[in-house]
Parts: sequence; structure tokens; C-alpha cells
Amino acid sequence: MRIRTTSTQRTYRYVRLTILGATLLLAVAVGVQSIVGGPLPSLSAAYYTPAGPMFVAGLFVVAAAFVALSGHSIEQVLLDVAAVLALVIAVIPTTVTADVCGVAGQCVPPAVLPIVVNNGIAVASVVLVGLVAAVVLSIMQGTLTRGVVVTAVAVAVVAGGLAGWAVLVPSGFLTFAHNTAAVGFFLLVGAVAALAAWRPQRTPRRFGPAYAAVAIGILIVLAGLGAMLVLALGGTDVTRSVPWIFLGESAALVLFAVFWVLQTVELWNEPDPRLRA
Repeated sequence: MRIRTTSTQRTYRYVRLTILGATLLLAVAVGVQSIVGGPLPSLSAAYYTPAGPMFVAGLFVVAAAFVALSGHSIEQVLLDVAAVLALVIAVIPTTVTADVCGVAGQCVPPAVLPIVVNNGIAVASVVLVGLVAAVVLSIMQGTLTRGVVVTAVAVAVVAGGLAGWAVLVPSGFLTFAHNTAAVGFFLLVGAVAALAAWRPQRTPRRFGPAYAAVAIGILIVLAGLGAMLVLALGGTDVTRSVPWIFLGESAALVLFAVFWVLQTVELWNEPDPRLRA
């Protein structure tokens, strides 16, 4: 029996499956590196290993897929902002503690800085052009709604704030931008999961508890990671015996994957599966 589907329906299915594929790509690359090269202090540390290209590629794919999911709901605003943060996570690497810093503490290695600057300017330029193009296209198509305006403003504020931070306080940006973006990214995904859990008029009852579990799980993981980062900034080696940061980030990645599995299953047969029909 042939299943009837629309072109839009198939496109949304593939976009959601692409997010899962990108998550698997990142997980496998980091897993192989951990087996071959030894345990990593964090998922983000994969940037400096042979798994680095897949780490960056996976985040770019997730960002593009978030933008491709249409709709004007609050969830879409959150995912569009999360897309910007995913790009920041990809192009601004986590800091390292090593002699290459030249001073005590953590830094982005000087040898990597030209790559960071080049990629950062490229990403900022594309985000700016994309934002303007999205608004212009909405006006031309007659689809400029309050949701589009709110999304555009939110993205502009976040992107502009990050750009201003990078220009005005480059050392602080390089030190804290990656972790700030990572925490923000998972908070936004957790918020989307929470909205999916507590919208009984829109979500089938059987999905509500699962979405709630994902949202609560992400909050617990982020709280734990926050505590670990505070300890690390205070000079405590939190990865000496157990790679807690790596395990916490891995748990967050698993919860992210679970959320998109749930979304894909829930919206698989929607004829026009926007986040808000």
C-alpha cells in the first residue's frame, strides 16, 4: 500500500531526520576519538581532535535545520535563536589549559585564533544577510506577521549582542562565549520541550510526560554542568578521576536526540507539520 504524502510533509520529515542524523554524526565522531585517542575532558574538546570537523559540521547542520523548520510560534522563535547559538558553539572553541596560553589559566590557543576570526566573521555575515533576507522575503510574500517580527528582533538582539561582545571585549568573548552559547542552546531546547509538555490542546497526551522528562532532565544536567564549571574556574580539576563535564554534555546530547525523536514521531503524519499548525 502506497502512503500518500505531500511534498511539504516529506520535507519536514527529512529536516527532522537530518537533525537526528547530525546528532548521530557528532556522537559517533566523538565516540571514535574517545576510543582511539583516550577520554576527552568534554564534548567541546573534540574541536581540537580529528573529530573536530564532524563536531563543527554537525552543529552547522543542526543550525540550518532549525531555521528550515517554518512556523511563527514561540517554539520557532526559540529554535531560531538556538540556531545562532549552535553556530557560536561551532566556530568559537572551548578554552584549554596548557602552556600555549603563555599565562596561567585557560585560553583559546593562539594558533587557532586566525581560524576563529575568519569563521566568526563569515558566520556573522551570513546571519546578518539571512536576517535581512528573511524580513524582505516576508514583506514581498505578504507573510510578515508578528511572529516573524518577534523572531527577527530576537535573533538580531542575540547576534548583535554576541558581535558587540566579541568586538568590545575579545578576551572575555573567547574565554566565555562557547560555554555561554552551549548553556543557552540547551536551555532553549529544554524550553521548547517544556512548552511541548504543557500544551495539552496541541500535544497528544501520551507525549506530554516524555517531553516533561526531557525538559527536567536538561535542567538537571545544566545545573550539574554549571556547578562543574564554577569549580573548574576556581581551580578545581573536575576531570581528574571522572570526566564529569564530558558525561554531562553527553547526557545533554542524548536528551536533545530524544526530544527530536519524540518530535519526529509526533509530527510524522501532520499534513503541514509546522510547530504551530
